[in-house]
Amino acid sequence: MSFQQGLSGLNAAAKNLDVIGNNVANSNTSGFKQGIAVFGDVFAASLSGGGGTQVGIGTQISGVSQQFSQGNISLSNNPLDIAINGQGFYRMSDGGAIAYTRNGGFSVDKNGYIVSSSGANLTGFQASNGAIVPGVLAVLRLSSADLLPQATSTAGIGANLASTGAVMPTAAFVATLPTTYNFSTASTLYDTLGQSHTMTLYFNKAAANAWDANVYIDGVAANGAGVSRLTFDTQGVLSTTTPPTNLVKTAVLANGAAPISITMDYSAMTQFGSGYGVNSLSQDGFASGQLTGYNIGSDGIILGRYTNGQSQMLGQVALSNFVNPQGLSPLGDSMWAESATSGIALTGAPGSASLGALQSGAKEDSNVDLTAELVNMITAQLVYQDNAQSIKAQDAVLQTLVNL
Repeated sequence: MSFQQGLSGLNAAAKNLDVIGNNVANSNTSGFKQGIAVFGDVFAASLSGGGGTQVGIGTQISGVSQQFSQGNISLSNNPLDIAINGQGFYRMSDGGAIAYTRNGGFSVDKNGYIVSSSGANLTGFQASNGAIVPGVLAVLRLSSADLLPQATSTAGIGANLASTGAVMPTAAFVATLPTTYNFSTASTLYDTLGQSHTMTLYFNKAAANAWDANVYIDGVAANGAGVSRLTFDTQGVLSTTTPPTNLVKTAVLANGAAPISITMDYSAMTQFGSGYGVNSLSQDGFASGQLTGYNIGSDGIILGRYTNGQSQMLGQVALSNFVNPQGLSPLGDSMWAESATSGIALTGAPGSASLGALQSGAKEDSNVDLTAELVNMITAQLVYQDNAQSIKAQDAVLQTLVNL
């Protein structure tokens, strides 16, 4: 009599219960992927080739298959909680050792690096001067340095100059006398140190369909290329600007900044019968700013927000995928390592190729179905009991044989 079949069944059922118990224990572990015990039958080699009369000698656990199906996505209040919607893994660096995970619960350490709960660094594409550097993977670090100021180089105005306005002689213009010009408006400019300056535009009607534009900065005339003559056609549309480009310049500033040099754009000016009014003011400068927060887009780009109202890219999260994810070697802590059977990691930006998109302020839950696992547990327990009964029956038969 052989007890091998029943004993192997007991061992396999016990290991299956271990797998099910591990799934249940990790039902609340973010990014955890459930395992399934894979059974295989066992045959002894037969030199005589027993064929159809050969009886197997039991079962075994061939392996534990990881199930990389999508888990539910739960919202959180942490902008660095990131869920992957689709395929892919976060690429983590732990002291230079690369591992992969679906657990997107991240935070920022004291040095500004984005890290997991175990301290591993999230990797991706770094940014240089506000632009993503593609193809170069590095650990992601959120710089808390001030955003450098940008001096104004271009400015524009869109306004309507009333065609019914009275002609104001250009020679009589005095910026401090409102009776010597028809219309004025002010805008803010920035120098190379980020300090703000007030630019005031004065418009004089020189003749029918012709207006002169005077530019003053901080109360000082700044018509570097001369006073601009704006000429409109009979439909009230701007037809010519003389000189074609009005380059506004100022002398060296007292605060040590470089001279202000601005190209003015009057292309949005009109002359209709309605009253004076400003429709738009624009300029491309800004003061320095401090980082106040950040957003992570579905493409993985981390966009920093600053106190000056500006935003700048700080980096981009990278994702990796594998031809055979089930071949990954589990490391614990919801992390896996590349192996010969998983294939080489295919790394890129979220949303590209087969990689999924990211959702900030959310985490991927475990994909364990507790109801299914409890049913599997009952089944595994019955299988264990049945194998024990098989051994008991074998023992009874053996006792009967011995008693003969």
